[in-house]
Amino acid sequence: MYETHNWIVYTVAFIIAFFISLLFTPISKKLSLKVGAVDYPKERGLHKEPIPRMGGIAIVLGFLVAMLLLMPFVEQLRSKQFLGFFIGVSIIVVLGIFDDIYDLRAKLKFTIQMIAALVVVFTGTRINLSLWPFAEFLEPFSPVFTIFWIVGVTNAVNFIDGVDGLAAGVSSICSFVILVLCILTGSPLAIIFTSALAGSCLGFLPRNFSPAEIFMGDTGATFLGFVLAVSSIIGVFKSYALLAVVIAIFSMAFPILDTFFAMIRRTLKGQSVMQADRGHLHHRLIDAGYSHKQAVIILYSLSAITGMIAILIAIKDIYVLICALILSLVLSCTVYVYKKRMN
Repeated sequence: MYETHNWIVYTVAFIIAFFISLLFTPISKKLSLKVGAVDYPKERGLHKEPIPRMGGIAIVLGFLVAMLLLMPFVEQLRSKQFLGFFIGVSIIVVLGIFDDIYDLRAKLKFTIQMIAALVVVFTGTRINLSLWPFAEFLEPFSPVFTIFWIVGVTNAVNFIDGVDGLAAGVSSICSFVILVLCILTGSPLAIIFTSALAGSCLGFLPRNFSPAEIFMGDTGATFLGFVLAVSSIIGVFKSYALLAVVIAIFSMAFPILDTFFAMIRRTLKGQSVMQADRGHLHHRLIDAGYSHKQAVIILYSLSAITGMIAILIAIKDIYVLICALILSLVLSCTVYVYKKRMN
């Protein structure tokens, strides 16, 4: 299950992505203003001033530059699997850029996301169902499960991009969690992906945290979701059989569950599942009286706790897992009491 890892490569991927993202964020701000990619105040929004919203370009550049510079030294970055990923993620980025400028229709975006996922699937990245119960019946549906997971996680991260610093911070945490899980399974390509992704997010975060001077937009949010989805397939789904579903969901619990409940909520109201509303958890926290920073820190903590639970499940230490669940309950009660006392 364990194998020798090239820690220098992983560290270099993080450092390159961090500094490229940090340096290009101000440039992406100017570019957003030049092409008209600006998020103006709206009824369900949380900001009062126009904000440039194509900052995701800096995140993308940080990640891709790290991949290209490391390509001569990492065999997996010269594989058919990586080529499929690169083509798929390029489709997602181009789609995001056009959406940030022109506000494309949801159905069109969903269709193009499906195409990007198909490219990834047919170049070798699939959820392995061979170790699952009834594998002989489920294995033919592996491409369907894989496409559903990629498109679902891509949109889940996009859905939580509603508060300054939320999507970038949560994606950083999810990246670190999946990185640890991939170290346990021995998946170098996924580790490089998540190292670079965490670096890109953290390089962008200083100008995106409240009060934000730039948003990542669909360019960044869908890119983050796409990379997290593919990384989890390459690494998390590799060695844990059916338990991988539980581990993968816990590793990205906040965006996945927030999106799941949003779909249920909108369906019950007779709305399109892609129709934006103010029912997301970050909206509810702010409407309950928390400041933007408080809401974001609470959701960071939630993501870190569920990520830690995912790691503990992967390690399969039941006693440590029970202690973690108790700690999570105590922290939840502490937040609740704090809110009551503030009121």
